Amino acid sequence: MWAEFRDFIARGNVMDMAVGIIIGAAFTAIVTSLVEDLINPFLGLIVGGIDFSGISFGLGDAQFMLGNFINAVIKFLIIAFVVFKLIRVVNKIGRMGQREVAAEPEAPAKPTTEELLTEIRDALRAR
Repeated sequence: MWAEFRDFIARGNVMDMAVGIIIGAAFTAIVTSLVEDLINPFLGLIVGGIDFSGISFGLGDAQFMLGNFINAVIKFLIIAFVVFKLIRVVNKIGRMGQREVAAEPEAPAKPTTEELLTEIRDALRAR
């Protein structure tokens, strides 16, 4: 079991995933700052100074932080949009590479065994 686990961890895919998670965490900090420090104040100007993080309501002892949920949705939409654009660029680069490979001329087809035997037979008859 330990050898299998070691092989799993040593795979390139796992390392790529770990790097992606680390970069994603750093990117999340940037998006959080973007939403909280730039977008929310801008939206607050548009809707009359409302700070989304302060929007909440209570029911009994429970406090529902609706503004924090709105902030989370905005962050998600920004991250989803950036990932969408990133995937589009990666796919476009991949398609460009496929076109270059397809543009290379194909080597002439090799004759089949039957065709070679037919040529040999015809050459022997011609003698």
